[in-house]
Amino acid sequence: MFDTNIKKHLDNAYKQFNQPGFIPNDPISIPHKFTKKEDIEIAGFISATLAWGNRKAIISSANKFMDLMENSPADFIANHSEKERQNFSNFVYRTFQTDDALGFLASLQNIYKNLGGLENIFTESFAKGGAFEAINHFHETFFSVPMMQRTRKHVAYPAGGSAAKRINMYLRWMVRDDENGVDFGLWKKIDKKELMCPLDVHSGNSARKIGLLTRKQNDWKAVVELTENLKLYDKNDPVKYDFALFGMGVEKIDFKN
Repeated sequence: MFDTNIKKHLDNAYKQFNQPGFIPNDPISIPHKFTKKEDIEIAGFISATLAWGNRKAIISSANKFMDLMENSPADFIANHSEKERQNFSNFVYRTFQTDDALGFLASLQNIYKNLGGLENIFTESFAKGGAFEAINHFHETFFSVPMMQRTRKHVAYPAGGSAAKRINMYLRWMVRDDENGVDFGLWKKIDKKELMCPLDVHSGNSARKIGLLTRKQNDWKAVVELTENLKLYDKNDPVKYDFALFGMGVEKIDFKN
């Protein structure tokens, strides 16, 4: 049910956090270092993949990954040799380790050389079944090249029940057209109203306090519930409120009627 007070609070928090000052301390700062579309896509995907834990540590590790790709992600992915992959022999961020990095490089090279790039994979499957179908299809495609079984845990998918927070966040970055220049809006064939809200501890806690989410687990069912409720407040761009929910959670902002 629509609530005027919730609408006001969400809009105020959205305006507070959806502004350029949000960028430097967020993983989205990594793709913002680039201007070429493919560089932004790849840097964004890597940064989103590493986006769990302390934000300073995330940014530091994502920057290191970019350095190892010689700060030319698209060129490196397209043209690197097996020998050059060994640049990553000492890369570790939490449970994301060298074997995972090597698997990611191999899969991304396949995607850009043979499958038309990341946008193409998501766009085709979004048209068939929305975010649920698109993320599941991406997971299947990404792991169609040989790599360690353990690497699969780094790309979540909703068919397994996961909230798929990092992929949904990445899709927000790529799809949302943002007048304040935070999200990129690079992928024009996916409608932002079809996106699903990224859900983590911070946004989940905020959503439950406000009354936008009743499900206790942070899983795909909770993502659906939250996104459907956010559509009551902006049916054409519901995931813009990810800024509000995440910011409120991190900054511990209380909701007041």
